[in-house]
Amino acid sequence: MRQTEPDLKDPLARIIPRLKSEEMRAKMADEARFFRGWLQKPLQIGAVSPSSRTLGRAMAAYVPLDKVAKGHFVLELGPGTGVVTSCLIERGISEDRLVLIEYSREFCVLLRSRFPKAHVIEGDAYRPGPALERAIGDGQLAAVVSSLPLFTRPEKQREALLDATLHRMQAGLPFIQFSYAFTVPVKPARIDASLATSSWIKRNLPPARVLVYRR
Repeated sequence: MRQTEPDLKDPLARIIPRLKSEEMRAKMADEARFFRGWLQKPLQIGAVSPSSRTLGRAMAAYVPLDKVAKGHFVLELGPGTGVVTSCLIERGISEDRLVLIEYSREFCVLLRSRFPKAHVIEGDAYRPGPALERAIGDGQLAAVVSSLPLFTRPEKQREALLDATLHRMQAGLPFIQFSYAFTVPVKPARIDASLATSSWIKRNLPPARVLVYRR
């Protein structure tokens, strides 16, 4: 029997057969979700594609595993489709120690399916409300890992976010943020904190660096 030839007028007919692996298909689906979300709400999504795994691993490397081993939680702000979340788990952080705050309902549904043991909160990271307290209970935070597009918010809101999250952590624990910009989103002196920056991660598109605030 003669096989049906793909319709070469449709560009997808030539592209889809090349997507051999489930990982590649999932990656492209995530990129499509991200781009669609960015088109609908650019100030909330803040990027046209998910972070790379190289960037995610660089961010995860700053999380103190000794604190997680003692039962502390890791709070992730703006996890999107879960690229950085996967890198946190890959680093050795138990899924049930992760608290994810995501604004997009579509991304929350995806995160709950991918990380069923994690605490996924649909809401605004700048105003997490009682849902965060319910997720953490009497526990403490080992780190905050943020992929929020901070520059889309006024400077005072950025400062308030970092000030509040650093205040609830023990001294020396990190607020981990990535940025594409040459300037920093929050001046550390304004929130009485220190700041360390990584080198530029060129395998991310666009290149980014990791910023680590501590108090």
